[in-house]
Amino acid sequence: MKNFWLDNFSIDEFIVNALKEDMFYGDITTDSICASLDNPQFKVYLVARSEGVLAGRPVFERVFELLAQDKVKVAFNFNDGDNYQKGDKLAKIEGDARYILTGERLALNFIQKMSGIATYTRKFQDKISKYGTRIVDTRKNTPNFRLFEKYSVRVGCNHLHRFNLSDSVMLKDNHIALYGGSITRAVQEVRKNLSHVHKIEVECDTIAQVEEALKNDVDIIMLDNMPIDEMNKCVKLIDKRAIIEASGCITLDNIEAVAQTGVDVISTSAIIMKAHSIDLGFDYRN
Repeated sequence: MKNFWLDNFSIDEFIVNALKEDMFYGDITTDSICASLDNPQFKVYLVARSEGVLAGRPVFERVFELLAQDKVKVAFNFNDGDNYQKGDKLAKIEGDARYILTGERLALNFIQKMSGIATYTRKFQDKISKYGTRIVDTRKNTPNFRLFEKYSVRVGCNHLHRFNLSDSVMLKDNHIALYGGSITRAVQEVRKNLSHVHKIEVECDTIAQVEEALKNDVDIIMLDNMPIDEMNKCVKLIDKRAIIEASGCITLDNIEAVAQTGVDVISTSAIIMKAHSIDLGFDYRN
């Protein structure tokens, strides 16, 4: 699980704003405790209190780089994408106690949330990998946290849906409604403004809509909230003439049945919106 992306120029502003929110006027507890100590040094371990998939290492490290520069050293024993077990020491953090104690909660907030998403995503992908089906996210993200959430999904399954509205066309029911329910007219209109690199995806609720989408040579057809039997019919009808995406009320209990229909991609907001933060903590004991 390599080649994930999180560049400092992309994440620094988010981290700095989070630090401002948490300590705009300082950390009165840590500042007071350390005031009478001469260069207090501290060593703690990032310890897993439950099993999971690690995600957020670059963000965790960057919190202390921005806060403490070279006064805190972080040494990880695991990489993003690695599975870990309860009790594992994921990293050692040592250096100036002021910065370690002040940055602790923010660094944990990032890595706990991101590891929770990666862990939950991995569970979905593991259910369907044998069918050659991909699990992907949706745009149901936490505002201003999308970069970190999508990164975590990619760590968990190595696949993503579009990042934002400018990546590709997705004609949903409300877009099509503006043209009286005509997929043909909606596709014709968007094609007037597209680059050659943009794909067109159409959301379909019925077999009739799938037939109309095929006639317009769209790239991706989303089968939205379809029963399994109807989904099977649509997969046979499409017959690899378009990428097939299934979406709507996807759970760990029903995702395998959806994958068995032969769809290429399954999209769900659950892997982000219903993922729980993983329990990680700082422990000063060896």
